[in-house]
Amino acid sequence: MTTASDWLQGARPRTLPAAAAPVLVGTGAAAQLGEAHLGRAALALGVALALQVGVNYANDYSDGIRGTDVDRVGPLRLTASGTASPGTVKAAAFAAFGVAALLGLALVAATGQWWLLAVGAVAILAAWGYTGGKRPYGYRGLGEVGVFVFFGLVAVLGTTYTQADELSWPAWVGAVCVGMLACALLMANNLRDVPTDALVGKRTLAVRLGERWSRRAYAVLVIGPVLLGGIGCAFASPWTLIVLLLLAPAVVLAVTVLLGARGRALVPVLAGTGLLELAFGVLLGLGLAL
Repeated sequence: MTTASDWLQGARPRTLPAAAAPVLVGTGAAAQLGEAHLGRAALALGVALALQVGVNYANDYSDGIRGTDVDRVGPLRLTASGTASPGTVKAAAFAAFGVAALLGLALVAATGQWWLLAVGAVAILAAWGYTGGKRPYGYRGLGEVGVFVFFGLVAVLGTTYTQADELSWPAWVGAVCVGMLACALLMANNLRDVPTDALVGKRTLAVRLGERWSRRAYAVLVIGPVLLGGIGCAFASPWTLIVLLLLAPAVVLAVTVLLGARGRALVPVLAGTGLLELAFGVLLGLGLAL
């Protein structure tokens, strides 16, 4: 019988900062415009968290039925381990997507911007298509593109727009930075799985680049946003310089990966990257708001 703990592990809570960070930055950018709305921010956070959980369950289901999760390091795979039936995991994914859709509908109704429903629909389709369907784009090395667009640009800019009805250049800078950190999170995950992914034909970007260049890409993806966000947004609010406090942990993560951490040694790197993204969201959002 699948326990609550099993479902929690399957939801991969270490990835949830990727959902919270863009909402924090987007709300900070809205506050910088004098238009922050906590109720709409809460709805946006609910949408983002539900989508992230839905993606994680959808990946568990799709990878599990393809046999690509049979020999993996990291959190429990519900489908591959036989802990839960494929149909149940698939239902959990669609339930999470349903929650995201309902919260998104409430957010759109609050703003009156009904065209945003189309954006939400595309986001759900992209969440499923990452590893689901006949031609999943995550298996072709395009996972980072999807993550950058939807957990970076769309999530941050959508949060700002639904509160302020406009966008600012700090919002765009923050969106690019959050997108890069979300890509770093995915890169750390896929770098850990390079040996097994390569064997089963899952051609992630890490597999395509090879370990050497993937490690270098990861270093750029964790250090670059800290510098760009902290210094770039300082022209709008000098308080964003507090983001530079994250430079030390970003360098530690980058050096750990560059020195060749692999397998289980990358599990704490994955957790650290998630915490770095969350801290970035808190500090940049706060800096913009101040």
